[in-house]
Amino acid sequence: MKIDTEALMKEVGRIRILTRRLMDERLSGDYHSVFKGQGIEFDEARPYQPGDDVRAIDWNVTARMGEPFVKRFSEERELTVLFMVDVSGSQCFGTAGRSKAARAAELTALLAMAALSNQDKVGLLLFSDRVVKSLPPRKGRTAVQRLVREVLAAEETHEGTDIRAALRFVSATQRRKAVVFLVSDFQDVGYVRDLTAFARRHDVVACRITDPAEQTLPNVGLVALWDPETHQTVLVDTASADVRRRFAEEAERTRAAQNRDFLRAGVDVLDLSTDKPYAEAVRALFRRRARRR
Repeated sequence: MKIDTEALMKEVGRIRILTRRLMDERLSGDYHSVFKGQGIEFDEARPYQPGDDVRAIDWNVTARMGEPFVKRFSEERELTVLFMVDVSGSQCFGTAGRSKAARAAELTALLAMAALSNQDKVGLLLFSDRVVKSLPPRKGRTAVQRLVREVLAAEETHEGTDIRAALRFVSATQRRKAVVFLVSDFQDVGYVRDLTAFARRHDVVACRITDPAEQTLPNVGLVALWDPETHQTVLVDTASADVRRRFAEEAERTRAAQNRDFLRAGVDVLDLSTDKPYAEAVRALFRRRARRR
């Protein structure tokens, strides 16, 4: 069922307020510093923003204007940011007062606003086991607001996850190099080869969203667990210490395997949880990228 219009607009407003506050905490300059590569042709000088690379300071303009200015290159003005957001059944899960889908919407809004502040184009792909919706990259506040609304208003599905199909769709439609945020819980297999090829063309960040109950089972006795993607129900005795141990071990093995896959594919990883603030995780990603530069 879709979110009703009134609830949707309230959530858009809440995220807008939250995003504005986080952007005021200098995330915009950090974003600009780590996702903006120098182009071939100088275009203009613009005022320095906290987080900009000091090596880009235009000292002649700075001396004339009496305040720091940095060089801006034509390639920077053409940066495309694409959000590939998983809306499969497992994204509706959440035990910490927020679903994985809600966390995905908050993250997408924050990064899209960062892109807006740097006049980048933003596009969106919603996917499950099929392409649900595709918005081509556009510039401007209206494009960002529509993107956020679409993520929030995505239908709750009981469908599976096909990351490979989503990657192939974008490869066929997005010819120009882009910064791609792949937002998912990555409950899928068989996509590593396609992700590796995809990352050779695009700058990819795998945004992995999890819930604490997916890592550790609580001791609440006999429970029926239903998988919204496979539609299967299993009875699990969470009172058994052995069951809880094996569940945690399997979760850790899966996570370790995903980490190896991301490393092999050459993509950055941003880990988020439904029970923890996400702004610091985003900053940590920016710091890692800045150190590499």
